[in-house]
Amino acid sequence: MKRGPLPVGVVGVGSLGRHHARLYATVPGARLVGVFDPRVRRAAEIAARAGATAYGSLDRLLDDVEAVSVVVPASAHREVGLAAITRGRHVLIEKPLAADLAEAEELVAAAERAGVVLQAGHVERFNGAVRGALRFLASPRHLDFHRAAPHRGRGGDVCVVRDLMIHDLDLALWLAGGPVDAVEASIDGPEAPLPDAVRARVVFESGAVAHFRASRCGHSRERRVRILQESGGLSLDLASGTGEFLRVRPRSGVAPGEGAFHPSDSADRIRIESSAAEPLALELESFVRSVRTGQPPAVSGRDGLSALSLAFSVLEAAGASAVQPV
Repeated sequence: MKRGPLPVGVVGVGSLGRHHARLYATVPGARLVGVFDPRVRRAAEIAARAGATAYGSLDRLLDDVEAVSVVVPASAHREVGLAAITRGRHVLIEKPLAADLAEAEELVAAAERAGVVLQAGHVERFNGAVRGALRFLASPRHLDFHRAAPHRGRGGDVCVVRDLMIHDLDLALWLAGGPVDAVEASIDGPEAPLPDAVRARVVFESGAVAHFRASRCGHSRERRVRILQESGGLSLDLASGTGEFLRVRPRSGVAPGEGAFHPSDSADRIRIESSAAEPLALELESFVRSVRTGQPPAVSGRDGLSALSLAFSVLEAAGASAVQPV
């Protein structure tokens, strides 16, 4: 266990990085030292709000911290991540872990050699609805994910699969337990310059089947998950962090555990409640705790690599032209 607050920094303070800076200032066991962004005025503004220092270079920030959040475009994850790792700094890298698999593998290998924490920024694992649902999960058989958002520029250096769908791919790998047996996918709209609407079907070796729909062509934001298993069905609204579990009452003459849940079955409706804590705050607390205690991160670099690998499998199944890395 490290003594004293962990000195941390944020690299990249755009629409998401600014929240890393804001929340690090409140995370127990952490001390936000500063931020770095090549946009000098932006860095100064965010640093002032968080009571930290705006650094003029990445090297100078790394001199003064032990851990950093890397919240730059995916095309720069490898460069910034390796700069921190080779200096012996612990890193949380926002999703996707890297622009392509080779870069992601390089980051994971470098962190393992250096003996530092590499956490992948898959924040939906800390969503209140997901955390509240965990106690009801028991061998999911069918999972359905729907995610939509207007295209507002952030994440535009990667396609919708590596920008939005990858959140749900990570959740499916985690909840269904992998490994993957088969992948089918299709592009649901214009592909130039990168596909903005994709649907996929993933079959796991366990027999579980997951369906995914992701779109950056939506008029509003949607993040919904439905899970069916023998004991009932879960319906989660990740946007609000709420949900419910329909716990099945066995049909007459059917022993518990036989057959599969069907919506027409009699069921007890159980509301899933969660705390008001921001998922990103919980993610940062988890990262800091891992660094301070030496415990494995909640979402490891290898988890991030697995999600990215499945994302590329989806793109390959959808069509070779969609696979080109940035």
